[in-house]
Amino acid sequence: MFLQRLEAGIYGVNCYIVGDENTQKCIVIDPGGDFEKINEILLENEFQLKYVVLTHGHGDHIGATKRLLTEYDCKLVAHFLEKDILNDPKLNLSNQIGNEEIVLEADLYVHDNDKIELGDLNIQIIHTPGHTKGSITLIINDNLFTGDTLFSGSIGRTDLYSGDFSQMKKSLNKLKSLDDEFVVFPGHGPASRLGIEKVTNPYLVGED
Repeated sequence: MFLQRLEAGIYGVNCYIVGDENTQKCIVIDPGGDFEKINEILLENEFQLKYVVLTHGHGDHIGATKRLLTEYDCKLVAHFLEKDILNDPKLNLSNQIGNEEIVLEADLYVHDNDKIELGDLNIQIIHTPGHTKGSITLIINDNLFTGDTLFSGSIGRTDLYSGDFSQMKKSLNKLKSLDDEFVVFPGHGPASRLGIEKVTNPYLVGED
């Protein structure tokens, strides 16, 4: 499995490119901006971009989405509860970030436990609301792509539109039930390991 992280956009969002090296099919997770950097990696590796997957719809995570959808024959994937955020520049905050008000419509609205095939890879969707009502975490092999739900040593904020701390706690408990060996790739900041977060992250310690 190919996996590359790059910091994208003015807020340094972690954008991830995940590819199946047997079929050269790939996804881009949270293209926060910097289309040129993302495109360079796709071209260098001769990848066929199949999906752009959004862990949630905030403007700092979606900046290069339209350009990718225009340049590649790919589909946009998001949770069905994120539709109103994607549709509204005020709710997705793109009217406050950068120079473009972004309106998006996903080609594929997913639900909890849905699976997406990417060549020989399987992508499992976990609904993890809290940061937004339609936030998702992706499981690909032994990797967790947690968006703005779980960070190394912290969690995403819950005070924006559709954020809910009680839902966040439930989502964290859902993630905490997974195996310690999962590698956590968050939407911001460094990667971690779930087992480490269970004993060091104050938002996971003591949760049940």
